[in-house]
Amino acid sequence: MTRLVRGADGRMWTVRSQIEWRNPSTDADFEHDVSGGQGPGVLMLAIVIGMGVILVAWTPPEVVVPAWLIVALVLVFLFFPVRWAVRRPWLVAAESKKTEELPPERWVGSVRGFLTVRNEVANVARKIEMYSLPDLDGPLQPVD
Repeated sequence: MTRLVRGADGRMWTVRSQIEWRNPSTDADFEHDVSGGQGPGVLMLAIVIGMGVILVAWTPPEVVVPAWLIVALVLVFLFFPVRWAVRRPWLVAAESKKTEELPPERWVGSVRGFLTVRNEVANVARKIEMYSLPDLDGPLQPVD
């Protein structure tokens, strides 16, 4: 998502957001840097698929499985991957160009969730239009 916004002082700002596929590392998360990687998740997925295949293979032919049960199981299995995709962190940046009077500025922050990032980009654009800068109390912070 990219927006061009004219600030109250006449500068043009570019407000953009980009999805982050990896969680940004912070100083508070140092103990998680030595995680096992993707191996445990792949192993658990293989075990669940194997158990599902065994369950279907051992089911007697007389058993009638209702369609709503299959749909419910698919929804349960899809809940966590969909939640993971929707709750990814987004990098939000607001950048201004250099003018005769003012130097260029860059504000960067992280927002979690697709709907939240849309709302935050709209708020940043509105604050720039009104005050010529993003909100200091928001997720964006100035970068030198």
